[in-house]
Amino acid sequence: MAAKSQPDAPQTKSRDSFANGGAATQGQWGRAWEVDWFSLASVLFLLLLAPFIVYYFIMACDQYGCSLTAPVVDLATGRAHLADIWAKTPAVTKEAAQLYALWVTFQVLLYSALPDFCHKFLPGYVGGVQEGAVTPAGVINKYEINGLQAWLITHLLWFANSHFLSLFSPTVIFDNWIPLLWCANILGYAVSTFAMIKGYFFPTNAKDCKFTGNFFYDYMMGIEFNPRIGKWFDFKLFFNGRPGIVAWTLINLSFAAKQRELYGQVTNAMVLVNVLQAIYVLDFFWNEAWYLKTIDICHDHFGWYLGWGDCVWLPYLYTLQGLYLVYHPVQLSTPHAAGVLLLGLLGYYIFRMANHQKDLFRRTDGRCLIWGRKPRVIECSYTSADGRRHHSKLLVSGFWGVARHLNYTGDLMGSLAYCLACGGGHLLPYFYIVYMTILLTHRCLRDEHRCASKYGGDWARYTAAVPHRLLPGIF
Repeated sequence: MAAKSQPDAPQTKSRDSFANGGAATQGQWGRAWEVDWFSLASVLFLLLLAPFIVYYFIMACDQYGCSLTAPVVDLATGRAHLADIWAKTPAVTKEAAQLYALWVTFQVLLYSALPDFCHKFLPGYVGGVQEGAVTPAGVINKYEINGLQAWLITHLLWFANSHFLSLFSPTVIFDNWIPLLWCANILGYAVSTFAMIKGYFFPTNAKDCKFTGNFFYDYMMGIEFNPRIGKWFDFKLFFNGRPGIVAWTLINLSFAAKQRELYGQVTNAMVLVNVLQAIYVLDFFWNEAWYLKTIDICHDHFGWYLGWGDCVWLPYLYTLQGLYLVYHPVQLSTPHAAGVLLLGLLGYYIFRMANHQKDLFRRTDGRCLIWGRKPRVIECSYTSADGRRHHSKLLVSGFWGVARHLNYTGDLMGSLAYCLACGGGHLLPYFYIVYMTILLTHRCLRDEHRCASKYGGDWARYTAAVPHRLLPGIF
């Protein structure tokens, strides 16, 4: 489901291409015009299975100490029935509903009513009004980039409350975790349904809509490319970054507070999970302007996949390691902790530097140094939907000469580090690395299919120059 996305293959466009404002090829954009049986089956499978997976994992921690097999064994042997498990599941409460409504309202206000000021005093940070990529209809949307500001204000208020104000307990998120799940589901389904209705009756830009005629596919993958309310409230940017990713680090802090409340200490495993995932989150908001060039914004339409995924899947399954450590307070040996920290930092370094090289290459049209040398490139061309010919360059130097998607490899190394911080007692914390491997491998193949269609023989020359996708010498 939702994940911080990556751009596709590193490339630059010629100045002529920018000047012409050429639209991208129709096949480049992120969802189908027609639905085959396999796509429909996949959509139905995800619509039915994804909510069940979230519920099952959270229920397993609440009722079975995070064991994934115990509920199945109990049901198979008759020691428990589905009705028994459901009866033990906390329902939505007034406190949770009020808390969630306050949270979302606060994030909406931070997003839409408070222009960014961080870019005025943070060197190197790009915030304020920024332009996105050209949409298939030729529109260039403007965005107010203020995610870092929202994250800082939110966390400053959190720490002020924890240490001085004491308006609510820092364990409030954990204490209401399952009731909040129902609230998140309500918002996720509500915004996805609204986006579909909006796409049919009052789209922001009718030329950027896609209709397949299949209700389930359109509902999941979205109709509108950039649904907006007013001039600035962009659904994709808001739900991709807020409220889920801002909440990610708050959720981890609440889990750490609960661990301390229950056991009198915060273990080094919990500290590692908090620190490594906070680096990931801060990287996202520091580079929010760069995020405007990624798959989620440039290619995906806004439907259930992004709407529900960002409201439910992301905050509930990306935080499984912290949740697990509340129930199992793992204290790692010093070598184990050092190894996890090293793996996480190395993965982040590869992820960030690979993306930095690509961004530098694009911004300078290849007139830069990669690893101290002039970058090697493959000249390529493609034809846009309007029949015009455009020229690009594909980078084959630096990390992009080692593997075609080494930024994904770094991301997976960081994901594995989160899981290894939890030790080897249960399978549940390792769901994240399994999921991310499937997700990023799929995105890798999807990127390459799009690029092969776009560049043709030039892409074949690129894959010959850089033969491996993720793991040099292996895959």
